[in-house]
Amino acid sequence: MASTPRASSASSRAARPAYRCTECGWTTSKWVGRCGECQEWGSVAETAAASSGPKTTASAPTRGYAKPIGEIDVDAAQATPTGISEFDRVLGGGIVPGAVVLLAGEPGVGKSTLLLDVAATAARGGRRVLYITGEESAGQVRLRAERIGALAPRLLLAAETDLGLVLGQIEATEPDMLIVDSVQTIASAQVEGSPGGVSQVREVAAALIAVAKERNMPIILVGHVTKDGSVAGPRTLEHLVDVVCQFEGDRHSRLRMVRAVKNRYGPTDEVGCFELTETGITGLVDPSGLFLSHINLAVPGTCITVTLEGRRPLALEIQSLAVASTLANPRRTTSGIDSSRLAMILAVVHRHINVPLHNQDVYVSTIGGARVTEPAADLAIALATLSAIADKPVPVGTIAIGEIGLAGELRSVTGISRRLSEAARLGFTRAIVPIGTDVVAPGGLTLLPAANLSEAVQLSQPAVRVPRPIDA
Repeated sequence: MASTPRASSASSRAARPAYRCTECGWTTSKWVGRCGECQEWGSVAETAAASSGPKTTASAPTRGYAKPIGEIDVDAAQATPTGISEFDRVLGGGIVPGAVVLLAGEPGVGKSTLLLDVAATAARGGRRVLYITGEESAGQVRLRAERIGALAPRLLLAAETDLGLVLGQIEATEPDMLIVDSVQTIASAQVEGSPGGVSQVREVAAALIAVAKERNMPIILVGHVTKDGSVAGPRTLEHLVDVVCQFEGDRHSRLRMVRAVKNRYGPTDEVGCFELTETGITGLVDPSGLFLSHINLAVPGTCITVTLEGRRPLALEIQSLAVASTLANPRRTTSGIDSSRLAMILAVVHRHINVPLHNQDVYVSTIGGARVTEPAADLAIALATLSAIADKPVPVGTIAIGEIGLAGELRSVTGISRRLSEAARLGFTRAIVPIGTDVVAPGGLTLLPAANLSEAVQLSQPAVRVPRPIDA
């Protein structure tokens, strides 16, 4: 008899109503005004409590039974080039049938322009492409297509924001490729929540992915980003899709870069470079020209290095300007370079080269809107700053590659062979590198190893000389 009250108590607890967030699906046993998962207000509603135990039972496979992995046909899963070589480089050779690609980027960076060019190129190649626009009207997209030369007979265009109508367009047109711009503007009438919400984005993505796998049709989704640069919407979106690409670039610069954050079919260390102009977007097979302005000129305050964007080496010019300051705290202004990294390099120069910078405003910038995030450019920043202070240029044809430690030593960097090969291809003849760099110098390039910053400055002579301390 003692077990009966406990059983009835357990059954009453299981029958109690639960509360569920309509945006993200978070559940709780009592009502709250704010969701504890997505922090939305007023989204928690009462729902029937889920019964315990699994509800799904076994059924016969509709696509055949499992077979040995060596007997699986892989011909249908080969990547097909899109016709845009730089985009194919990032995707791993092309887009795989049935793959879902998410392309995310800031507003105005050129996502729609790039994908409209991809759609037109694929349509000219004989594929039927359906372009769904949810942000603009069909007429606005047509005007852009005329401007960039992306008109093709097999490119179909529809302006839809309802998921049901999008699926209906797919049934009616039977495309070979689908592009949705953007996934945050499409909503389903069967799901609660506004377009772009967690539940809506999850439902739209799941429905489109199911269509892609069923029809073996590649789909490219355009995604929005938040203020911190991450993909907007639920994190589940990035897990569901096969490829996640970031479209980066400064809106005041012509350079655009596409890099893969996730790629189930290829590497994630490749970078595609594009140039955005008034007439459209074009791939840059050799983008180093955008980052060099004084390759054959001896100009004080400049030094050239070679950075790695993924596996791609890019020659980059560092410019520095040092002027006398009247402020108690001199300015340290950067463009394209981490300001904290510059402060560390200037401290090493002050300590180990005996060049006081407490009364100098220092401005350091890159060319072409490029951003330097790796420490391999430390030596070039230091030599450019010393060149600006001494008003003596670094010799023509010289590059500097190396990371600077707090003790003033030069540390080796990754991918030195690819960096030196790119420098030799561009016609550079001298390379100041960290000592112990165990590589064979490419033809026409002389390696100048240095153990520390002081030796690197000596190797850059007679053009650059350590200046005398500047009086306050």
